[in-house]
Amino acid sequence: MTRHANAGGGGTSRGRFGRRDRAVIAAAGICMLLVQMDFFALNLMLPVIGRDFHTPATNLQWLFSGSMLALGALLITGGRAADLWGRKRVLVTGLTGYALASVGCAVAPNPAWLIAGRVVQGCTTALVFPVAVAVVTAYFQDARQGRAVAIVITCGTIGTIVGPVVGGALAEHVSWRALFLLNLPFCLTAIVLLLRHVPETRDEQAGGRPAPPSVLTLAGGVAGILIGVDQGRRWGWDSAATLGCLAAGVALLGVFLRIDQRSERPLLDLGLLRNRLFVAVALAGTLSNMVHALVNLFSAIYLQQVRGLSPLGSGLVFLALSVGLGVGNYSSGHLAERIRPETLIVGGLLLSGVSLFTLTWMTDLAAYTAVFAVVGLGGGAVWALANVTTQSYVEPGRLAAASGLFLTTIVLFGAVTLAVGSTLLEAISGSEVHAAFDGPAIDTLLRGAALLSVLGSAALMLVTRGRRRPAGG
Repeated sequence: MTRHANAGGGGTSRGRFGRRDRAVIAAAGICMLLVQMDFFALNLMLPVIGRDFHTPATNLQWLFSGSMLALGALLITGGRAADLWGRKRVLVTGLTGYALASVGCAVAPNPAWLIAGRVVQGCTTALVFPVAVAVVTAYFQDARQGRAVAIVITCGTIGTIVGPVVGGALAEHVSWRALFLLNLPFCLTAIVLLLRHVPETRDEQAGGRPAPPSVLTLAGGVAGILIGVDQGRRWGWDSAATLGCLAAGVALLGVFLRIDQRSERPLLDLGLLRNRLFVAVALAGTLSNMVHALVNLFSAIYLQQVRGLSPLGSGLVFLALSVGLGVGNYSSGHLAERIRPETLIVGGLLLSGVSLFTLTWMTDLAAYTAVFAVVGLGGGAVWALANVTTQSYVEPGRLAAASGLFLTTIVLFGAVTLAVGSTLLEAISGSEVHAAFDGPAIDTLLRGAALLSVLGSAALMLVTRGRRRPAGG
């Protein structure tokens, strides 16, 4: 394995970061900030984009589900490509593609063009998101590694927090197109830092090159199901088009499993599914992510279309959710030193569910904002703890496979959830055009999500009760 042998650039054994060290951290931190900020800013812009293109905001969920589908299908492949071909090379390629896709989104003349641009962004995010941290861990081979990674992760948290305010301010005072143009200086700065200061690293022991047929069948299978679910109400649930999309999606997923499990290094290690505790915690994390995907999308629509808040006003309310997510992420690690992580995940799901249900009854905006923060607190805690706890249930040789399976699952299920959620909202409302303005329908949908979170909490408590993590986990 070829790596940077030491942390160069003036660092010392006392733990200080030299000039080159700071440049490496900054490059990776900008990548994480960019991805998180872009995602959490865009949801505040859906009503504005819908008005510009004269299309219902609920139809624009593909801006998220399409991007998440591409990211989920390519997530493991992006990390493996970086190990094989060089982490810096793949990261620079991903940032370049992200910048070009952002330009394409900024000049989009119609929703189809914009959605296509977001799908390309999802593809390039798969070359950025899993690789940015890997660049830092490969560069720092001493006691400073943990601190360097923590700084990079914190940059992502900052992006989560400022994203809604940035999105709201740009949508209200400039244009939704400005968000995509804002990505360009971030991408350019990170690329320059990478090219000037970051040495190339790769894993010479990495085998099994990425298999395009496997990736394409996975993406195609999920896309077929998403299209069938999204268009079923319009085409008719028993129509040939709807049934054909659903059948084709299921068939392609079957082909994916057949191809993938016969490959030298499959994308998904399905043997992990025999690990009951791993599956239970992974499902809990996936369920939490599904609930918060619905909260992010439909609360943004609700605040503007139902409550009549401006994009910036909605962004300020969303700041509470983002801060809650950040606090939940940060505090969960300290709490896990004294309380079993599984117990904390149960509590986090319960907290999310109860607070989300309460949120749907809040009429006072100040009270709504306060409860919104609690919803984020529960979700942030579950997300962080599920990542760590799933790793504790598998042997050391399968840690990367466990992480890849977990991340792929939550992203792909998040994409499916948004498509299903939009379809359900239109069905509850009885109108595709007016669904985004139907406050009671949105409340009903979110109450259903709250119930799922509470039921997930109860199920996880039953599965993990009295069980201890394996020694050394």
